[in-house]
Amino acid sequence: MDYGQPIRFGLFVTPEATERPLRVAALADELGYDVVGIQDHPYQRRFFDTFALLAAIAARTERITLFPDVANLPLRPPAMLAKAATSIDIISGGRFELGLGAGGFWDAIKAYDGPVRTGPESVSALEEAIEVIRLMWGGRHGNRFEGKFYHLKGAHSGPVPAHPIGIWIGGYKPRMLSLIGRLADGWVPSYGYMKEPELIAGAALIDASARAAGRDPASIRRVLNAGFMEAEQLVGLAVEAGIDTFLVGEEPDDMRAFMSEVAPRVREEVESRRSRRAD
Repeated sequence: MDYGQPIRFGLFVTPEATERPLRVAALADELGYDVVGIQDHPYQRRFFDTFALLAAIAARTERITLFPDVANLPLRPPAMLAKAATSIDIISGGRFELGLGAGGFWDAIKAYDGPVRTGPESVSALEEAIEVIRLMWGGRHGNRFEGKFYHLKGAHSGPVPAHPIGIWIGGYKPRMLSLIGRLADGWVPSYGYMKEPELIAGAALIDASARAAGRDPASIRRVLNAGFMEAEQLVGLAVEAGIDTFLVGEEPDDMRAFMSEVAPRVREEVESRRSRRAD
């Protein structure tokens, strides 16, 4: 299950409230990493606000793509999420993608005065939020939306993003995977929750949903929070599970070694296997 996408590498940076995440992101940009993802857990007392940190990283980098991995929807109204995403996309020159999650850690969300939702409710709210966000990226006046969870009552959108921002969804269960296939631009699983068999099965569900909706499954990015892995395991995930982007460790020495030794080997071997399949 290989979609033929270029293989990309990135970092999952911990948003600790120090200078460190800014230094790590700047180093990733310098070393040639493709993506920086920042987790969004506002209730963690040692963490920066994710969107404020992403804006600061945008100002300190030149080429790397930035995204929340993934934004905590219950604590971030979708119209305001759209505004924040647009702002960082413009500041960064079109380098922002919107990672989005339905929610979790409900006790912590409740403590911050967020809604507590059941599993089905959280998926339905996410689907509504996607529609609201895309409406608010359209640059139109007087947007209206009447949903169960979200409402727009003549909202004026704008400015428009610097590029067509993708919505990348973190999710694991069948209904969420179906939603990704129908509506999303990317899938963001974590290896700690899904190993190879589950990733392959999840990709198949996404693909079936995408085809049923008249979409090309290859157009959906597959971004794995991978952590530390050997080169051969990364190659296998690329050519068998269709993963195109791997987020790896954030220690500076490991980052340098990975980009000089591991990343070139993975790209070379993936291309070699693709060539052999094409023959």
